[in-house]
Amino acid sequence: MIQIRGLRKKFGTKEVLKGVNLDIVEGKTTVIFGLSGGGKSTIIKHISGLLKADEGEIIIDGIPVSSLDAHGWVEVRKKIGFLFQSGALFDSMNVFDNVAFPLREHTKMTPDEIEAHVEEALRMVALVPSEVRNRFPDELSGGMRKRVGLARTIIMKPKYILYDEPTSGLDPVTSDQITQLIRKLQREIEATSLLISHDIKESFKAADYVAMLFDGEIIEYLPKEAFMKSSHPVVRQFLEGSSQGPIRLRDE
Repeated sequence: MIQIRGLRKKFGTKEVLKGVNLDIVEGKTTVIFGLSGGGKSTIIKHISGLLKADEGEIIIDGIPVSSLDAHGWVEVRKKIGFLFQSGALFDSMNVFDNVAFPLREHTKMTPDEIEAHVEEALRMVALVPSEVRNRFPDELSGGMRKRVGLARTIIMKPKYILYDEPTSGLDPVTSDQITQLIRKLQREIEATSLLISHDIKESFKAADYVAMLFDGEIIEYLPKEAFMKSSHPVVRQFLEGSSQGPIRLRDE
């Protein structure tokens, strides 16, 4: 289980996270909504160790990760898959080598074992290995790059998967395909997933639980159906839009 306790983070003089508290429900998909630039990506970068908190703690499987050394983080990161918004594929590597990269870095698998695992991962994200394995990222559509990135994310069978705006920049049909893959992979590898997005429609398709990040804090966190019925004014405005202008921060 991932627990976030009192997480604070400043960039310069701007305090982006002001004491975030959140428990990610094991075996489910939790979505964090929020305004653009409001700190959603900052949360998952702390979970993956890409950022260090100013205050507070991230606890993963009972281990406070802020005190971990480099070796400790290597072991924790083996449990975590991270799908970056861009896909973050290596341009100089073909699809096969991109997906195989974590296995070559972190395991002692034989070439035949790596081959079998890469093909399995590509099939899980609805790609035909023989058709894509030798292609390079610049030869792929946006949706295919996301799928290849997702195959690389799951190749180590992570316990936790972090999704950073997985449908950003995709057309509606491709966005729906990616969302369905997220649900499918959660079932097949039984991962606990955390997804950040401002794409309300697609996120609700993927979500079991939904949190709202606003003004640096989690102001609502509920099962999806209850969140959709929330009476919190910020949540209602976010879900429905408002003729009265943008959502305003408390000190404005």
